[in-house]
Amino acid sequence: MSESAGGPGEPEQDRSSLKIIVLVAALVLALIFYFLWLGRIAVELITSGDPAAVGLGIGVLILPLLGVWMVYSTIRSALDHQRLARRIRDEGLELDVSELPRRPSGRIERSAADELFSTVRKEWEADPDNWRVSYRLARAYDYAGDRGRARETMRRAVELEKLERG
Repeated sequence: MSESAGGPGEPEQDRSSLKIIVLVAALVLALIFYFLWLGRIAVELITSGDPAAVGLGIGVLILPLLGVWMVYSTIRSALDHQRLARRIRDEGLELDVSELPRRPSGRIERSAADELFSTVRKEWEADPDNWRVSYRLARAYDYAGDRGRARETMRRAVELEKLERG
């Protein structure tokens, strides 16, 4: 069995990624079926002519539209984040958390995560318009348990990276 040039462990990572892709594809297909089913029900209600049913049909029609938007935006964000993660890895700028102390659950101990965050925040303060530093800050927020700021900072990193590309 030959391994890729990246070294040991990558074939396992590829299989894991493939499993996730297959799972996401299956879930998206199930959602498409569900959205079509809801759409059919909405059309039946709207064409019934009864004012209450028409109102309900319009409400039911909104659900699949919202669902499609949510699925699209979630997948788009995931692909953007993966692109940034791949670029950061290729440039050797990932945060090294391998030596940080961990809880029995596997999460990084709070004090170590806070110290990592403090270090990365100083990098960001020196260059806040660099998507690489913003990406690292988002990851540090995540390790420190601040998911809201991690998402916000990751969105900024994605925007800055898009500006850099073109």
